[in-house]
Amino acid sequence: MRRTETTTTVDVAGLIKEFGRFRALDGLDLTVERGEVHGFLGPNGSGKSTTIRVLLGLLRADGGRVRLFGGDPWHDAVTLHRRLAYVPGDVHLWPNLTGGEVIDVLAAARGGLDRRRRETLLDRFELDPTKKARTYSKGNRQKVALVAALASDAELLVLDEPTSGLDPLMEAVFQECVADATDEGRTVLLSSHILAEVEALCDRVSIIRAGRTVQTGTLDELRHLTRTTVDARTRTPATMLDGLPGVHNLTTTAASAAASGIASGTGTRTDAAEAHRSPVAESGHHVRFDVDGEHLDEAMRTLAGAGITALTSTPPSLEELFLRHYGADNPADTDNPADTDNPADTESTADTAADATNTHGTNTHGTNTHGTSTHAINSADTDDTAPEPTAPTGNTSDDTAGTASGNRAERGVSR
Repeated sequence: MRRTETTTTVDVAGLIKEFGRFRALDGLDLTVERGEVHGFLGPNGSGKSTTIRVLLGLLRADGGRVRLFGGDPWHDAVTLHRRLAYVPGDVHLWPNLTGGEVIDVLAAARGGLDRRRRETLLDRFELDPTKKARTYSKGNRQKVALVAALASDAELLVLDEPTSGLDPLMEAVFQECVADATDEGRTVLLSSHILAEVEALCDRVSIIRAGRTVQTGTLDELRHLTRTTVDARTRTPATMLDGLPGVHNLTTTAASAAASGIASGTGTRTDAAEAHRSPVAESGHHVRFDVDGEHLDEAMRTLAGAGITALTSTPPSLEELFLRHYGADNPADTDNPADTDNPADTESTADTAADATNTHGTNTHGTNTHGTSTHAINSADTDDTAPEPTAPTGNTSDDTAGTASGNRAERGVSR
């Protein structure tokens, strides 16, 4: 593939992926600009992992446009994989190799790493690289994958639940390392269920549901699409807010009732302790409500008519944004068949790192069988009913699991 420079690292439009009669991705759109941290959010079964596998060239798209660094992930996988590193949410390693040896094997498969950065990362993540992989806990296996990815010179880091199994201290270290990576100009696609992590790290987020993108933008842009909580103290009751467009969960409390917690006007009974905790409920009439972003200006003008003496306004958190799209009407989070029955998921580190320069062979049922250093470690979504892959010998590899040529070597997956 001829290398072309573009400011857009990931360009996905109208992406469709079907598994039999089930449509896992139904016109999904995703754009990740160079140098940004992009959050990729959605519940289980929404299509996040399927999208990532399409981007890695492990699944073939059935429709739409998919471009990675301007290239086609399916046809140009070998070249593109040298420019990215991937960390899944559940890491499987060669059991008889040490953590340091695994990191070095992965580095060699994709063209090397920065040795000084490697040592620094080992120290920051408090990982002992001399221990055998089979002795590692889930968190330490995750650290091996993170060190291997972050120590590389990859332009794009694809991180799918990367802090799964890490303790809070190591999560903080991870956030620092991602910030360092973006300072170096690298791009990060972060799929995570830890909304506080996404909120702290991401420049933009995309929220997907049932295989489609429902919202995308910066946090500030998305916050305008949801409700802001207003807590105020006024000279007179703010009953005029009742029935105002965009105002929800209105509660007013008279000054004389603040101590007892009896609501007046249009409100409902409020908790006295909660009223006293509010910084604006010390005296006067207390009012609290949620207001849609597009009606905030009108609500504040109306509230001003009651004589505001104190006010606090709380913007919605990422968690509130997320729940707005996956609330009570959210379908049951049944596992996406694409996440559990995907034949591409039987690959292992041993299979993908064996021969980074080998071009892919035949394409079977929409699953790429090329032998490349696609990603650091095996995905967590491996189908447990599939046969385990074996570590390859010589210079051959098979990404879709199977038996390597020559003698059967140690297993490439630790379960």
